[in-house]
Amino acid sequence: MAAVPARRRGLVALATRETARVLKLWTQTVAAPILSSSLFIVVFGLSLGDRIDAIDGIAYEVYIVPGLITMAMVQAAYSNNASSIFQARFERYINDVLSAPMKPWEVNLGITLGGVMRSLLVGAGLFAISLLVTAVPVREPLVLAGAVALLVGLFGSLGIVVGIYAESFDHHMAVNSIAILPLAFLGGVFYSVESLPSPWQELSLVNPLFHLVQTMRFGFLGVSDVPVGIALGVTAILTLTVVAWSAHLFSTGRRLKA
Repeated sequence: MAAVPARRRGLVALATRETARVLKLWTQTVAAPILSSSLFIVVFGLSLGDRIDAIDGIAYEVYIVPGLITMAMVQAAYSNNASSIFQARFERYINDVLSAPMKPWEVNLGITLGGVMRSLLVGAGLFAISLLVTAVPVREPLVLAGAVALLVGLFGSLGIVVGIYAESFDHHMAVNSIAILPLAFLGGVFYSVESLPSPWQELSLVNPLFHLVQTMRFGFLGVSDVPVGIALGVTAILTLTVVAWSAHLFSTGRRLKA
């Protein structure tokens, strides 16, 4: 802490606390999602891969890896931050944090970084396992880095927003189960939307997770069902909107002390 500027010590302490929370429960926060997503690779990829034609010239067990990594990282970033801010509100210790000499954006960022760390650990772990099983490449590293940054920003902030509005633990869990997970499955994780008939192909274009999956897939494999510039643009607009929403809630203090 001595090397940290005095005005940033609160941010560093809060971010350290949130990161330690993730690492202390690593079997639940990191190992469990890696294991469950790895089973998808084994069941859908290795077991069925020989029976499914290559998509865009890419073996099926390789094609599904970017989508599975996306889905796992999305859930990790969202779930961590939603539960963290909800617990802070429910147990009232958010009041102590808000009364500390920290700016609203510092409190927001400090809490958000816990979900970012968890998401990155899950993604890195799943990628490492996929290298052993399918040898998935990284063809566009700059696009992949941008996609990852948008992913953790979008769903880390979404978790904060939902956690602030949630009235019970079940509320933020319901958003994950009813909205995020179905949209991920329908976002082209296991298939190319070009194989879908009309109007399902067109409807996929309004699925926000579809565009995120495409940016991640382009980063890994160099292929996408839509121009990657469009997918990145849509994801960036959504990310900026949700990040601004989260920042507004902290700047006004609305519902944080409710």
